[in-house]
Amino acid sequence: MVKKMIKNKFEMYKVLWPSLKRNFMYGCGCLIFSFGAKFFIDAKLGVDPLDVLVLGIVKHVGLTIGIVSGSIALVFLALWTVWNWKWPPISPFITMSFVGTLIDIWNWAHLERYTTPVLSPYPMLFMGLVFASYGSSLIIMSGIGIRIMDLVAITITQKWRWSFFRAKMLFEVGFLSSGWLLGGPVGVGTVLFVCVVGPF
Repeated sequence: MVKKMIKNKFEMYKVLWPSLKRNFMYGCGCLIFSFGAKFFIDAKLGVDPLDVLVLGIVKHVGLTIGIVSGSIALVFLALWTVWNWKWPPISPFITMSFVGTLIDIWNWAHLERYTTPVLSPYPMLFMGLVFASYGSSLIIMSGIGIRIMDLVAITITQKWRWSFFRAKMLFEVGFLSSGWLLGGPVGVGTVLFVCVVGPF
């Protein structure tokens, strides 16, 4: 009887472990990516194209980064739903809202008080690149919360027969130009994000 109970618990552990591992990897990925985004912001050398748009909107409407990021995700999910005529996955919205809220928390806690005295802008930018790259890879490997623009880019490759790179660049250029017009931070960090984070 005892052996059977132990065996059942072991079998249950084997079933639950992959799910727990994926969730842990996803949570760590979001946390690490948010640190990377915060380093980008504090370096003041430009941020990734999506955050150029988010921060440009935040500057004008006064909402938090988490709310604006979640709103953009909802717009893209609505587009994806209309285009594919089926219910969208909710995980991209959770990812963007969660990461945006974490950035809000780091801003509220004034994390820069501890990082800027010991890091000049370019080392901070380098750390941002490393954290953003590793955080992104963990989110992707977890299989949870694909970035919403990647989800729509996949639909474009299927509907229009575009390459994924071409579809992705459509969004990157769109985010960058519209965010820049709204006063979002564009700089060498923006270029490095596009060129480095993907390959990393």
